[in-house]
Amino acid sequence: MSKRTASVERNTLETKIRVDINLDGTGKGQFDTGVPFLEHMMDQIARHGMIDLDIKADGDNHIDDHHTVEDIGITLGQAFTKAIGDKKGITRYGHSYVPLDEALSRVVIDFSGRPGLEFNVDFTRSHIGQFDVDLFYEFFQGFVNHANVTLHIDNLRGRNSHHQIETVFKAFGRALRMALTFDPRMSGQMPSTKGSL
Repeated sequence: MSKRTASVERNTLETKIRVDINLDGTGKGQFDTGVPFLEHMMDQIARHGMIDLDIKADGDNHIDDHHTVEDIGITLGQAFTKAIGDKKGITRYGHSYVPLDEALSRVVIDFSGRPGLEFNVDFTRSHIGQFDVDLFYEFFQGFVNHANVTLHIDNLRGRNSHHQIETVFKAFGRALRMALTFDPRMSGQMPSTKGSL
């Protein structure tokens, strides 16, 4: 089995992003993005997805965090596409429910080759610390468009915005882990009746 790793850089006039990823890692995360709360969420992806992630970003945070958050999502999606390869033998679909105290979220993902996002999170407040919660949609939209996945995110209940989004990211990590796992009965086969994804 070849290593499922990738390094991707994306440089624009607004941001400079580098993502290093190992889909078969041990859950280690290193982050230097200038957006601390997003780093906390990226750590959930690494830990619960058992994915090694190293993300560095230099963005125009003096304006706001929008470009940095969106471009990290884009670059992370590009890194997934590069690392996953031809998708032969993977489970393809993943899902997870994760609770945190009063909050409960469900995430379902399909490495379908078709980008699509359903994001249903009614946050109970607009900011978590200094972080604008609207930016989570931009992160996931960027990821979906460049990883070419179908992603359904539903926060089923929650009163605390921090708990709401943390359950989303933990469930996202666990759904990724399931979808990316090799199914020994699918060894060498494309998980699609079309023969390609």
